[in-house]
Amino acid sequence: MREDTSSLSHSPPTDVIGQSETFLAFMEKLSRVATVDRPVLLMGERGTGKELAVAKLHYLSPRWQGPLVALNCAALAPTLIESELFGHEEGAFTGATRRRMGRFESASSGTLFLDEIGSIPVEVQEKILRVVEYRTFEQVGSSEAIHADVRIIGATNADLLTMTAEGRFKRDLLDRLSFEVLFLPPLRERMGDILLLANHFAARMAFELGRQEVPEFSDDAVTALERYPWPGNVRELKNVVERGVYRSDSARITEIVIDPFRPSSGEVLTMDTEAEGKPEGLIQAHPAPGEKSFSAAVQELEIQLLKSTLEKAQFNQKRAARILGLTYHQFRGLYRKHKDHL
Repeated sequence: MREDTSSLSHSPPTDVIGQSETFLAFMEKLSRVATVDRPVLLMGERGTGKELAVAKLHYLSPRWQGPLVALNCAALAPTLIESELFGHEEGAFTGATRRRMGRFESASSGTLFLDEIGSIPVEVQEKILRVVEYRTFEQVGSSEAIHADVRIIGATNADLLTMTAEGRFKRDLLDRLSFEVLFLPPLRERMGDILLLANHFAARMAFELGRQEVPEFSDDAVTALERYPWPGNVRELKNVVERGVYRSDSARITEIVIDPFRPSSGEVLTMDTEAEGKPEGLIQAHPAPGEKSFSAAVQELEIQLLKSTLEKAQFNQKRAARILGLTYHQFRGLYRKHKDHL
């Protein structure tokens, strides 16, 4: 569970990076709806960068000079969410020793980001619906109406349609909040962005460590990065890359450790995606005399496939990538890895 924060960065986001068609199409939709003062729902897997997308929405909107206030609804007990959102009067409940401003009031003239919006109890959803419809609310323990001038952006990875069918999310509220629904693409669908993001995170980590040289990844490291399915998306990639820079004694990054809990041989991690998409690190083995290690056998097969497919495609690399069922960037990673043997 992530720690709740009352506000996001006060400066425009700098980590919204990508050049893949999937990412650029998403950013085009985001930029279009940013200028329209209506609620937006962001749907996406964990680690896809929902917070950065919200910040981008805010700073591209007419409300960019107002506050950007956030509430992680999953980080609070259901009994506390109402008070956090709407505030409370002195004496409203035990422990309420003074009036406290809620997030709706704090976000006045700006944007309110409700992360994990599916975690909000139904009774609190009723009050949020009233805010969206009438732009007023009352603090807990008060009957005085307060004007709410906020734009609501909600985010979740839950299936809100199923939740409405089960009575756990109000259909009226879903209709009001879904003026536009943006689906953040997972990193596995942004293959052209993986190395771009990795280089960005590596350079920033090197700067943080006070290193002068810009890091670069070995061919094997690039292949490992591009072949891994990244279930934790951009957040996981950032963590892996920063770990690689920190552990390297030079500017050349040769070791990619996906899972720090798995014993590592110190070799570059070679990926073998199982049915459930979990990474398997190839631990250094000592084959019997005359036998090939698994790693050597895989490498030989990759070289043979590359040679035969390039010949079949008349050495057109994009055509060869299509024949192998790879993206062009995946193919280029393999080609760079084995180019001395082709």
